[in-house]
Amino acid sequence: MAQRLVVIGGDAAGMSAASTAKRGAGDDLEVVVLERTSWTSYSACGIPYWASGDVDGPEGLVARSPEQHRERGLDVRIGAEATAIDTTASTVHFRSFDDGAEHTLGYDHLLVATGAEPIRPSVPGGDARGVHGVQTLDDGCRLIDSLTTGDPKRAVVVGAGYIGIEMAEACVQRGLETTVIDKAPEPMGTLDADLGRQVHEAMEQMNIDVITDTEVEEFETEGDRVRGVVAGGQAYAADVVIFGLGVRPRTQLAAAAGLPLGAYGGIRVEPSMAVPGLPGVWAAGDCVEVWDRLREEFTYIPLGTHANKQGRAAGLNLSGGHAVFAGVVGTAVTKVCNLEVARTGLSQTQADTAGRDAVSATIETTTRAGYFPGAQPMTVRLTAEPHSGRLLGAQIIGKEGSAIRIDTCATALWTRMCAQDLVDLDLAYAPPFSSTWDPIQVAARSLLGELR
Repeated sequence: MAQRLVVIGGDAAGMSAASTAKRGAGDDLEVVVLERTSWTSYSACGIPYWASGDVDGPEGLVARSPEQHRERGLDVRIGAEATAIDTTASTVHFRSFDDGAEHTLGYDHLLVATGAEPIRPSVPGGDARGVHGVQTLDDGCRLIDSLTTGDPKRAVVVGAGYIGIEMAEACVQRGLETTVIDKAPEPMGTLDADLGRQVHEAMEQMNIDVITDTEVEEFETEGDRVRGVVAGGQAYAADVVIFGLGVRPRTQLAAAAGLPLGAYGGIRVEPSMAVPGLPGVWAAGDCVEVWDRLREEFTYIPLGTHANKQGRAAGLNLSGGHAVFAGVVGTAVTKVCNLEVARTGLSQTQADTAGRDAVSATIETTTRAGYFPGAQPMTVRLTAEPHSGRLLGAQIIGKEGSAIRIDTCATALWTRMCAQDLVDLDLAYAPPFSSTWDPIQVAARSLLGELR
């Protein structure tokens, strides 16, 4: 008799696990997916670019629809919200949005992939119409409606992290007067502040009003609709408000079922993605905490790359294979207008805050040989341990062709390379792509000088 896998959540981690497990087990495994929205396997990371008009959506952001998954043997039930998990009885209770009916499913294996939810400030007016947290395609649809109906003129983005600056650029491209409000001294708080200042200046060059060191106090409303944001004692008019404060793990269901949670509120899992102490229960994606290989502790970094890898590992393991999710080093990339921003590992500020000895070196260089047409400016900062020279982090800011170099640094962090190892790497060279010494290696040479 076939066993049953129940998957709660039909996006990256959930559908990766479901598809992988079904391929591995075939007819020996029945796979039921419960997804509370109407969409599966979509790119939440693409929503800001849909909002800007750069890409089509929402269908354009869908990698595989529920119908396509069903054709591959998965029982995908959309509009089905899990309401309770009973790990003793091995059952999941869920509600169908179509008719409100309550159902119960037994399981042999359970994968929790409930994702994340936008962080919202706890201030009055945060539930008004026109105030948006954006995580799902349905959230994106509501945002697009606010941006395209009623002739909106002014947008306020609360938060200047990755999503915040991407959404601010989208609003500008839509023709809205845009203000970004953030409580940090500079945008992109995972960067050192002087590098964050470059992002700040790039945003201002796009006519984005950037307000830092300021917290939101209230959302002003007219009827049930937002009309302004009060921050630092000043009111900013707004027809649309977008939260860019990041997300938190959506783990209320897991917590109620007794699944172990960590310091960030995410589910704690083994490298196999199994939930410790609960045989047959797995978790993956933006609802779990991950192991930071550099800090050697659990952290929370919700990214589609991690979710897909975790889902694949879980799917392989629960269908008889063997795989692990080996952790993260904190690599991320984004852009604002034509300024690319990338980072991995620890910044100097983060190392100082953690009480970790670190030395940094910064260079100003170009994306190509300086004499080659189209060479663009870029800044590279590398951070390392002072005695061993082991690389601890990298930050890159520059024009087109800059950011992807962060992958060299991420690889170095992953393999515990030191600055001298970076200098010695056999990297590609041709004038249209790089100076004779790759910018990463130039920075590593400068870092060696600081270390000595």
